[in-house]
Amino acid sequence: MTLEERLEATIDIATAAGKMIRDAREGDDLKHHFKEGQELVTDTDVAVDTMITERLESAFPGEDRLSEELAPDKDAVEEDGALWVVDPIDGTVNFAHGLFHVAVSIAYVKDGVTQLGVVHAPFLGETFTAIRDKGAWRNGQSISASQSESLEQSLVGTGFPYRRDSRLPLMRRLGAVLHHCRDVRRNGAAALDLCDVACGRLDAYYETVSPWDFAAGWLIAREAGARTGHLYPCPEGLPEDLYGENLLVSAPAIFDELGELLRQADAGELRDIGIG
Repeated sequence: MTLEERLEATIDIATAAGKMIRDAREGDDLKHHFKEGQELVTDTDVAVDTMITERLESAFPGEDRLSEELAPDKDAVEEDGALWVVDPIDGTVNFAHGLFHVAVSIAYVKDGVTQLGVVHAPFLGETFTAIRDKGAWRNGQSISASQSESLEQSLVGTGFPYRRDSRLPLMRRLGAVLHHCRDVRRNGAAALDLCDVACGRLDAYYETVSPWDFAAGWLIAREAGARTGHLYPCPEGLPEDLYGENLLVSAPAIFDELGELLRQADAGELRDIGIG
């Protein structure tokens, strides 16, 4: 099966998942619980993950899956072969609160390298797609990342972890970006933040997330011309395409400068602006 055929099948699955999400919102009966104490999960997350799992197994029998709700074992990223990386609802808190930044994210990875990605936003009417080395699209139309050359004029996206005790160290980074960039956006769905970089709505994005949050959007942004990388080296043996710690994705011209700014903030070297 060609990557183009795989992409078409993946779009169909993501679109069907999006319909389930819309129907659940309209039904206004969102039952939820919390995993690990603070992370909200709805029954719809699990139902959508189950449907995607069944559809992937039917279309691509025997291929492994890494998904947020049903198969969250991150050790799978270290294995060779075919791997589907799935977030059934990226932006669960947004979904539960009636906000529109919600997406289905599905990536196909072969031997640690992402081959295709689909991010479908059912409430926004947008489907972002990419095939490795062949480009990126929104609703079938080619897209391109920002060509910003000025950090001062750049709009930057980010997010924060569910664990409240993990947020305080990130305030240094946030303060640095607010001081040196145009402004910051926190939309609550990493996959869509990456797609916003891909189509030029955001000039940059940084965050630490799980593989299912970023695998598809990472490829889409890169294929649209953004530069993708990490603030610090990836551990040996882990594929860069699936390592979600300290991500940085941006217009190529500002990548190095923004990365250095964030590392300086981490090190407490920005006391001249009250961050240290």
